Amino acid sequence: MGEINIKDEAHRLVDQLPKDSTWDDLMHEIYVRQAIESGLADSKEGRTTDVRDVRKKYGLSK
Repeated sequence: MGEINIKDEAHRLVDQLPKDSTWDDLMHEIYVRQAIESGLADSKEGRTTDVRDVRKKYGLSK
């Protein structure tokens, strides 16, 4: 995938919001988008932890 033009993506994001959206709605959408992109970048770079290791560390069952 090529370089993302943040300004164009922001316009698309705003255009997809309902007419009665609030600033909080917009901030939420930006946060979710950024979190997903960061996670995908981490995954691509191998910066992940196996779920079994996380469960063991925190004493969680399957």
